[in-house]
Amino acid sequence: VAAEGRNVSVNGAAVPEGRPYLHKGLGVTWPGDWVAVASSLGVRVAWDGHLAVTVTAEPELRGGTWGLCGTYTDDPADDFVGPDGDVAAFAAAFGNAWKVP
Repeated sequence: VAAEGRNVSVNGAAVPEGRPYLHKGLGVTWPGDWVAVASSLGVRVAWDGHLAVTVTAEPELRGGTWGLCGTYTDDPADDFVGPDGDVAAFAAAFGNAWKVP
């Protein structure tokens, strides 16, 4: 899924603004001014088209996530675990550790 402003595409095919999309466990909806993408894996990402992003995960994923979304354990001590398993001291260091080329 790629999004720029209100322009959303899935595998290179444009999803018309305001029209829901569902294919192979991936759904795109348009709640209010937001664009939301949900997967059958239990993760939903919503974006306002500018700066705000929210990520929600189903309770079944508790303790089973990894990466920028954290470990989903409700323990602040492991919020900044990097790909090497070490805990970063600062948010910027944590984010930079997860960059990909």
